Amino acid sequence: MPPSLEPIVKFFTCSISLLAVLIIHTKVLAQNRFVPNYDESAIPAYELPSALITNQGAAVTDASIWKESRRPEILELFAAEVYGRGPEACEIQHQTISKKSNAIGGKAIRREVDVKMLTGSRSTTMRLLIYTPKSAASVPVFIGLNFQGNHTVDAADDISITKNWVRNRGDVKNNRATEATRGTAAGRWPIETIIDRGYGLVTIYYGDIDPDFADGFQNGIHPQFEKEMSSVPQGERWGSIAAWAYALSRAVDYFEQDETIDAERVAVIGHSRLGKTSLWAGATDPRFKLVISNNSGCGGAALSRRAVGETVARINTSFPHWFCDNYLKYNQNENACPVDQHMLIGLIAPRAVYVASATGDKWADPRGEFLSCIHADPIYRLLGNSGMGSSGPPAEFPTAQAPINSGRVGYHLRTGKHDVTDYDWAQYLDFADRHVK
Repeated sequence: MPPSLEPIVKFFTCSISLLAVLIIHTKVLAQNRFVPNYDESAIPAYELPSALITNQGAAVTDASIWKESRRPEILELFAAEVYGRGPEACEIQHQTISKKSNAIGGKAIRREVDVKMLTGSRSTTMRLLIYTPKSAASVPVFIGLNFQGNHTVDAADDISITKNWVRNRGDVKNNRATEATRGTAAGRWPIETIIDRGYGLVTIYYGDIDPDFADGFQNGIHPQFEKEMSSVPQGERWGSIAAWAYALSRAVDYFEQDETIDAERVAVIGHSRLGKTSLWAGATDPRFKLVISNNSGCGGAALSRRAVGETVARINTSFPHWFCDNYLKYNQNENACPVDQHMLIGLIAPRAVYVASATGDKWADPRGEFLSCIHADPIYRLLGNSGMGSSGPPAEFPTAQAPINSGRVGYHLRTGKHDVTDYDWAQYLDFADRHVK
């Protein structure tokens, strides 16, 4: 070969080798690409763990066995294997940052209150945005975390804009909120309707508590509890969902010091990953009188063993910080998990719980969310109330816009996408009128 051709030959040889590597890599990616299942006939065979048989195999036949034995067992399993163990309640301090006495057309008092969660010399501060009816005192409230900052739930120009990390989307650049994002999530928070119905609303930006990205828990609330968590096995340490739920409970600690809020009539609500959070908050803190899960899906209300839409493996891969490390054991291995999500709903019994799904949100497995309610029903009945209704749970998956709401466990499927709508809130408010007011 002439020397002048050697560089050209080497170039093409390297290019062909690189192309071959890229082709192989592309094939591997294609083989490993997650393809969700939405076909009911393709659901793997599974058997749900029984909520009413103890770890020792004894039947749970009355309320005392449930309360003293089985419920603590299930709570322990969820903490050790799914959400992780959080610390004990910490000291809190609070400070009112702002107050407006004629908010929402003069109907409400709006306050911003900072609640500082303290451990020794370290602390994390979350800002509560609170609306209460102007004409009432000591009102029941809905509390829920929001995704982009308190300023996004109301377009008012005097609500403080979070300075914490915010996920980039729309007008959010470089993970910082801007004036342009004011009121962008107002459609999910019908404040005036809530006030008109006699309730207060409290919302907190979830990024105040723990930023929603995997960083080994170097930011947010986790680092301040390093000493308290040092005795907890690594696989059982709390993830972000448990941290967000922990903060919701500290907000209730604050409510107990706020004369305008009735701390014994609190409904916790969450959408999507924050719906998972509201369920865990309701399971771990009996002070929540009503627990609402909106489109919470895998790791929330949907049965994990169905593996429809988002699966345990998919959620652990995309969001490894949400759950404890032990949950990784159940990637493509859901049947090995000692609990499933109907047992999570059962932990809320006998308090009220409402689960909502959407026809356009197959990723969250609406039927699986409904079936969790069905399988939680026996726990409610064991504790002496009507579960999903006095005549028993429905035999068929409901049609859209046909809510099941006559018992302590409510459910509806609505048309539309993964979102929180006025229709959803109408059902929640009606349900709250019966179980919170």
